[in-house]
Amino acid sequence: MINWKRITLTSTYLSWFFVTSAQRIDVALYPVYTGNDLGLTYSPERSSFRIYAPTAKQVQLLLYTEGSGGSPLTTLELNKAEQGTWTTSLTGDRVGIFYTFRANIDGKWMAEVPDPYATCVGVNGKRAMIVNLEATNPSGWKQDRSPAFAHATDAILYELHVRDASIHASSGIQKKGKFIGLTESKTKSPQGLSTGLDHLKELGITHVHLLPSYDYNSVDESKPEVPQFNWGYDPLNYNVPEGSYATNAKDGVTRIREFKQLIKTFHENGLRIVMDVVYNHTALTQDSYFNQLVPGYYYRQTNDGGFSNGTACGNETASERQMMRKFMLESLKYWVEEYHVDGFRFDLMGVHDIETMNIISEELHKIKPDILLYGEGWTAGPVQLSEDKQALKKNAARLTDIAVFSDDIRDGIKGSVFDHAERGFASGLAGMEETIKFGVVAACQHPQLDYTKIKYAKAPFATQPHHTVTYCECHDNHVLWDKLAISMPDAPEEDRMNMHQLALSIVLTSQGISFLHAGTEFLRSKKGVENSYNAPDSINAIDWSLKEKNIKVFNYVKALIKMRKEHPAFRMTDAKQLSTNIQFDKTSTPGVVSYGINGAALGDSWKKIWVGYNGSAGQQTVTLPAGNWQVFAKDNEVQKGKTKKVSVLKPYSCTILYQQ
Repeated sequence: MINWKRITLTSTYLSWFFVTSAQRIDVALYPVYTGNDLGLTYSPERSSFRIYAPTAKQVQLLLYTEGSGGSPLTTLELNKAEQGTWTTSLTGDRVGIFYTFRANIDGKWMAEVPDPYATCVGVNGKRAMIVNLEATNPSGWKQDRSPAFAHATDAILYELHVRDASIHASSGIQKKGKFIGLTESKTKSPQGLSTGLDHLKELGITHVHLLPSYDYNSVDESKPEVPQFNWGYDPLNYNVPEGSYATNAKDGVTRIREFKQLIKTFHENGLRIVMDVVYNHTALTQDSYFNQLVPGYYYRQTNDGGFSNGTACGNETASERQMMRKFMLESLKYWVEEYHVDGFRFDLMGVHDIETMNIISEELHKIKPDILLYGEGWTAGPVQLSEDKQALKKNAARLTDIAVFSDDIRDGIKGSVFDHAERGFASGLAGMEETIKFGVVAACQHPQLDYTKIKYAKAPFATQPHHTVTYCECHDNHVLWDKLAISMPDAPEEDRMNMHQLALSIVLTSQGISFLHAGTEFLRSKKGVENSYNAPDSINAIDWSLKEKNIKVFNYVKALIKMRKEHPAFRMTDAKQLSTNIQFDKTSTPGVVSYGINGAALGDSWKKIWVGYNGSAGQQTVTLPAGNWQVFAKDNEVQKGKTKKVSVLKPYSCTILYQQ
C-alpha cells in the first residue's frame, strides 16, 4: 500500500526529481571493499581516514576549525588504496577538528561533503568532526544494560516524536524539545498529573519508538530560537543524532552525549528504545553525500538513467548493491554497539531487498539476541527491483525475525487512511468482522477464518505472531481521534470516545506486537491535520492537559496494558498456539466479534478467557460459554464481579471475561 505521506512530501523534493539525472550503473565495475574501517578511525596518536570513491581520479581532505564558515586550515591529498578506497591519516590528537572530502570525477571537482560514515558533525551536518567516542559517554555508560525482554510479542510499542513529547507548555518539562527533556523526572501537567518519562512508566509500555532521531536535513540547527518542526524522514547523516534535539548543535559531542543519556535513563526506568530509520532514500539526491563521492552507485536508476523514485522523495537507494548493503549493516550495528539501541523500525521497508534485510537481522541478532526489528511492508510507488525480491508485506514469510505492520487491522478498525470518510469496525461499519479476526490472530493461519473477506490480504502473510505489528494509527495520516471525528461527524462525543476505546482494546487484546501512537491514551488530536510532517507545534505538540480531561480513557488503556503484560494468553509466541487455543464464537450478527482463549494451555492464571467486541451502534446480546465468568472489563470499563450466562454488549464496546 502506498504511504501518502510520501506523495505529499514529493512537492518538497519534486525539483530534485526533474532537474537531476543519474546514469545507468554497471555494478560489476565497482569493487567491494571488505574492510571495516571506512570513515574515521581515531586514536590519541593518529586519526586515519578511508573513503570509498572508486571512480574518482583524485580525493582531498579539507580541515576546518569550525563546523560552518571560514576557510580550510589545510587541504590534504588522499592516496589511492585497495578495493576502490582512498586513505590518509593525521598524526597527533586532532579531536575537535572538522573535516570534509571532495572527489575529482571525470575532471570535475564534486562538492565538499562529510563521509557517509561520519559519527560526529557540526551544525547542520555539513562537516564531520574528529571525535573520541569514549569522551561522549555519560557517567555510568559502560554499566548501562537494556531492561529484560523475553519475546517479541511481549513488546508494547509507543511511537513518540522527541519534540512533540515536551514542547507544549503543559508538559512541565524544562528542556523542551530536547533529548534530555525526556530524561527529566517528576514532571507534571498543570493539573498535577505525570508527563514525559514518568507518564511512560505509569502507562506501562515496554518500548519507546522514537521517530527519526539521526541527523536530518529539514531543520536549521543554527537557529534554535526559531520554532521549527519536521518528522525527520529526510536523512542527512545516518550515524549522528539530530542536532536540533541537542542543547548545543554546534558542538558535535553534545548531541551524542545527550542522546546516550536519554537511552541510559530510559533503560534505568525499564524502557527500551527503538529507532525509526530511513535507509530507503536520502534527503538530497544529486547533491547527497553518497552521490558526491560515488555518483549514481548508491541509488537505483530508471531505464533512461534517471533516479528511480519508489519512495516519492526523489530517489530510492539500492540496498542490493554490496556497498549500500554494507553501509546499512554497519550503520545499524553502530547504533546497537555505540548507543545500546534495542530495535529498529524500517521506513518503506518494501524498497529494500529481502536478502539485505535478512543479513541485517542475522547480524544484529548475533549482537543483541532480543533486538526488535519491524518495518513498513510497502513502497510509495514502483521501484526498480522485482517484487519477489522486495521486503513487502506479501513476502513477510521470507523475512527472518522481522515484523511488518498490518494495514489490514489498521484500516479494518477505523476505515481506510486514504478515504477519510470511510468508517471501520470500531465506528460501525459492518463487514469488517473477518478482518478483525485476522488481526486478532496476527495475520496467521486460523481454521475458522474466511480469508476471502479480509480487507486487503486474502491469505495469511505471517507465519508467526511476532511477524505482525498490530496497530490502528501512527504518525502518518490522521490520528485515531481525528479520524473518528471526520468519519463520524454527527456522532456524540461519548460515542466517539467509546469507538476510540474499542479500537485500542482490539489492538491490545490481539496477538502480535502491540503498537500505540503517543497521546492516543488520552485522545490526542492534531486538529484534523492529516499530514503533519512539517506542521507547527500548535498541531504536533502533545497537550498534556488532555490527560486529566480524558483520565477515564487513560486509566482504561493503562489497565489493558497491565493485563496484557500479566497474561501470556494475549502474547502467544507460536502460530500453532493461535490456531489451537483461540476459538471464535459462531455468530452472524453484523459488527460483533467474540472469541475464547484457552489460557490453561498457555500457562495463564486465567484458565479461560472470553473477549467480545461490539462495533455496532446498537446493543447486542451474546451467549457466553458455560461457567462462572469474572469480569475484567465490561463495556470499555474495568470492573469486578460476575456476569450471567447471557450478556449484553453496549454499542462500540469491548468486554473481557475470565475464569480462574
